Amino acid sequence: MADPKGFLNHGREVAETRPVGERVRDWNEVYVPGSLLPIISKQASRCMDCGIPFCHNGCPLGNLIPEWNDYAYREDWSAAQERLHATNNFPEFTGRLCPAPCESACVLGINQPAVTIKNVEVSIIDQAWERGDVAPQAPERLSGKTVAVIGSGPAGLAAAQQLTRAGHTVAVYERADRIGGLLRYGIPEFKMEKRHINRRIEQMRAEGTKFRTGVEIGRDIDAAKLRKRYDAVVIAAGATTARDLPVPGRELKGVYQAMEYLPLANKVQEGDYVTTPVSAEGKHVVVIGGGDTGADCVGTAHRQGAASVTQLEIMPRPGEERAPGQPWPTFPMLYKVTSAHEEGGERVYSVSTTHFEGDEEGNVQFLHLVEVEFVDGKLTQKPGTERKIPAQLVTLAMGFTGTDRENGLVEQFGLDLDARGNIARDGEFQTNVPGVFVAGDAGRGQSLIVWAIAEGRSAARGVDRFLTGASDLPAPIRPTDRALTV
Repeated sequence: MADPKGFLNHGREVAETRPVGERVRDWNEVYVPGSLLPIISKQASRCMDCGIPFCHNGCPLGNLIPEWNDYAYREDWSAAQERLHATNNFPEFTGRLCPAPCESACVLGINQPAVTIKNVEVSIIDQAWERGDVAPQAPERLSGKTVAVIGSGPAGLAAAQQLTRAGHTVAVYERADRIGGLLRYGIPEFKMEKRHINRRIEQMRAEGTKFRTGVEIGRDIDAAKLRKRYDAVVIAAGATTARDLPVPGRELKGVYQAMEYLPLANKVQEGDYVTTPVSAEGKHVVVIGGGDTGADCVGTAHRQGAASVTQLEIMPRPGEERAPGQPWPTFPMLYKVTSAHEEGGERVYSVSTTHFEGDEEGNVQFLHLVEVEFVDGKLTQKPGTERKIPAQLVTLAMGFTGTDRENGLVEQFGLDLDARGNIARDGEFQTNVPGVFVAGDAGRGQSLIVWAIAEGRSAARGVDRFLTGASDLPAPIRPTDRALTV
């Protein structure tokens, strides 16, 4: 324990964000560069090195949090990044994007603000890159076995890196034009600049991983033929089938799924477009869905110059304190103000969309909604609460229902699905087809980035055991694990 009185002497401090008026005029990350480093030693000292560190269980990756907190306190950045990388392939991703269930499980959080674990994590890895401590780890010898990984999101990249380092020859297939999956085209630049992905890809290439972009398995390559070409296959294609809103007026122009809207803004930052084909500039924007994807739409609309932004959520507003049914150390549903919400807009809870109204040219102009409430456990409309709000651009950010069933991948492999419509797998992450494994949202359903990386690492161990009969690769989770972060 670095400082036995650290949690008594120092309060919680978090990363400083740039002024709203400045950051909405660009697409850079919202945080003040270099603002974390001066406070990280003090924040890391707040870690109590608990006898039972519940943060380990709160994190699906099993991050060795007290250990790298101690190294960060002592500013031993090389040792800190070694401990960080022992359990997490991409801490610069999780340190920026994860909702930090580890902090919800922090023992200090029982009666004080939790340790700023996420900020310490991202500081360690940023220092590691700056110092040149992140180097390729090429295998000493090759196994002669080949593996195809379908999908290049966090689950696919984690599985690919682990298997490459184990000595297998790995090729990652991505249907988009760039590697990264939702990290690339689903996460706005202001939350994570894509240079962080690019340098990881270069590290993986130096280790021996091959990448094939613009190739969709099931359409461009028959899945059954791919299975014959490789000794094993890992499906990490995500849960990309978006939940729709089948109400009158859904067909109007200006109503988009979030993943139709967000990637276009990212493509502008990549240089593919001068301006986005779908812009919020000067429009009244309505975002349906109160989660992180909805917040991403809110922040994107602000930067495009929306006239107004309204975010709708069908559920009641969460409380600012833990509910009785969500005690420590579980991951609670709390009212959260993201950087996008700090930038403006209105959030409306307990409402449901009844229909859209358009103009003569078929463009959406208004959204009609009604207030809802739970009566005897059933969501019902409140009579007399109907109203309409301006809506010239609507994004649907209501989550995802499962992996893509239209490209033929599931049928061509002959895969079984579970009761929730996800690809079924056994305790080794193997599907009903021998040698075909599944990791991430494709098998788990829509979830967090930490679960995706943990599943990729665990599936890699299953593949390694399948190919060689044994494995030294770590497996942080089992397919049925939910830990403290349901």
